[in-house]
Amino acid sequence: QVQLVESGGGLVQAGGSLSVSCAASGRTFSIRTMGWFRQAPGKEREFVSSISWSGGNTYYADSVKGRFTISRDNAKNTVYLQMNSLKPDDTAVYYCAASNIYTTGVLTTTNLYAYWGQGTQVTVSS
Repeated sequence: QVQLVESGGGLVQAGGSLSVSCAASGRTFSIRTMGWFRQAPGKEREFVSSISWSGGNTYYADSVKGRFTISRDNAKNTVYLQMNSLKPDDTAVYYCAASNIYTTGVLTTTNLYAYWGQGTQVTVSS
């Protein structure tokens, strides 16, 4: 069993920055690819970013490319998402997810992730 806990969400003005993190516990040896998804009210959960086990391969949705940076620290069993130049459209609940799949490629669909955090709210005001 793996547990994921997100933290760092909050309220920020458009153009500002925010960093969210996700700490994993339990049987963390099973974790390979990790990702971030987000979901706004009435919307489908959408892919934001993913990172390979080594951290050497990162991927981003077009909507956040150039503004967000994903990273991980396997010694701390933690994945991070640094969000810069935030826009009101970035407002959502942000979820971290962990997959058992080892790949250097991108995993963009929710069904490929076995473990999910509870989510953290990010609100960007205009």
